[in-house]
Amino acid sequence: MRLSLRQWVASVLVLTQLVHGALCWGKDDHYTVCKIAEGYFEEETIAAVKKLLPESSQGGGDLASFCSWPDEIKHLSQWKWTSAMHYVNTPEYRCNYQYCRDCHDSHMQKDWCVTGAIFNYTRQLMSASVNSESLVHYNLTEALMFLSHYMGDVHQPLHTGFREDQGGNTIIVHWYNSKTNLHNVWDDLIIESALKQYYNSSLPVMIQALQAKLMNGWSNDVPSWKSCQFNQTACPNQYASESIDLACKYAYRNATPGTTIGDEYFLSRLPIVEKRLAQGGIRLAAIINRIFSAKTKLAGA
Repeated sequence: MRLSLRQWVASVLVLTQLVHGALCWGKDDHYTVCKIAEGYFEEETIAAVKKLLPESSQGGGDLASFCSWPDEIKHLSQWKWTSAMHYVNTPEYRCNYQYCRDCHDSHMQKDWCVTGAIFNYTRQLMSASVNSESLVHYNLTEALMFLSHYMGDVHQPLHTGFREDQGGNTIIVHWYNSKTNLHNVWDDLIIESALKQYYNSSLPVMIQALQAKLMNGWSNDVPSWKSCQFNQTACPNQYASESIDLACKYAYRNATPGTTIGDEYFLSRLPIVEKRLAQGGIRLAAIINRIFSAKTKLAGA
């Protein structure tokens, strides 16, 4: 990655700070996924990621600081082509995901969805780590930031929601006393309420609590979260299948149009959201370690 290109990406980041993404997993959630991932990076991975980060982050920044970048740019004209990559639509009430059936944009262009994007950007980063003289020269800074962001998106259950209601976007509900839509409840409002009620409105405190659960309550599950069948580097189809199953069991349940949802919904769904954030972080770290860490490759992880 040439210095001038990293500087260009950094300038894009600065210019797009005022662009507000809509209907996307919130900035705090993406930061949390990437911050958890950073705690599981191998030494070689840390060095590789630091080298790819935009120049403005060198000597103090981290990957988590840039994980919302794809939301901040997707409404700009030159980046609108990325909009369909933040989600995958599934058929109403099927409650399952199939790549060949579901991964396409509104014009039926195949592979144009969040799982297709994860496969794509994983391959880009892999090609660079295997062969630096590849004939195809990818923007690896962008590939890293897109991959990191989409790994968060695919773990939000309603990012795999039903096509007919646009992943809950057209389901209008009341979150306590505020009118909103179901997608926004899962993107932002559950975590916003948790931060206020349990974490003293402090994102670092919430992240520390999730890290503690990873060391204790979820520690036996972490190895299975990391693994991919058939020795794949990334397995987003598995993540999407989990998400639509959770959407049917928890997100859509008891949240029909016009419903007022409050404590009962919040308290029963918060553990699902927190676990998905943790799983997204663990799996993002596993993928990037497989790409860049010789230790992980030798271990066959």
